[in-house]
Amino acid sequence: MTTGSSTKPLGCSNAKLRQLTRRVSQHYDREMAKIGLKTTQYSLLSQVVHRGPIRPGDLAKAMVLDASTLTRNLKPLVAAGWITVGSGVDSRSHLVAITEAGRGKRIEAQRRWKAAQESLNELLGVERVLALHELVDGSLARFAARRSESAS
Repeated sequence: MTTGSSTKPLGCSNAKLRQLTRRVSQHYDREMAKIGLKTTQYSLLSQVVHRGPIRPGDLAKAMVLDASTLTRNLKPLVAAGWITVGSGVDSRSHLVAITEAGRGKRIEAQRRWKAAQESLNELLGVERVLALHELVDGSLARFAARRSESAS
């Protein structure tokens, strides 16, 4: 479809985006599975490296997760010894932190993530991936602008 065309998109945009997102997620998940991680776990490890030690509520907010989802996602990482949830500044608060083993796992995962990205670029073609990024970034900017306008 060209810009300014009177042709309307066929099908449901939400369904098409969800299909693409599932396929891309599966592509990355296959690569992460080689080292025993899910993509969500890699994201969580990365966030804790960049933000931690951090209170669980702040981490959930940063990752746009509800508290129960974060708690559920932390459990296997804590069990594996990659993340700790320790005491905070007082007896009621907690801090999420990465362990040395977790840092090592994240470094290993970064290599797999890069392999997934490179194979996705090869599968779709770099030009298409660049166009996809531009389309997504532009679309997200429009949503953000709309949200800003609604807030004012």
